[in-house]
Amino acid sequence: MIEVRLTREADPLEFEVVVREADGESRHHVTMSRQLCERLTAGRHAPERCVEAAFRFLLDREPKESILGRFDVAVIPRYFPEFERELSRYLPPS
Repeated sequence: MIEVRLTREADPLEFEVVVREADGESRHHVTMSRQLCERLTAGRHAPERCVEAAFRFLLDREPKESILGRFDVAVIPRYFPEFERELSRYLPPS
């Protein structure tokens, strides 16, 4: 389960994310600019859904313990160049 909570609405947005699995949980502090959210979701999804989709993308590629504890969504393509191209698969239908 991925729980995303918006903690700051100024730009960049800030989120606390908790990933819970049978073997425990991990906690993450995530930032994302409104502009990036708009670009990644074509303006169709709330920022929280965008961050949740980003975590589902990451969890398909690495265990929760390998996800940085503090990062900006903009750094994900440095590790996974396909991120922006594939993110739409992780967003709910709009």
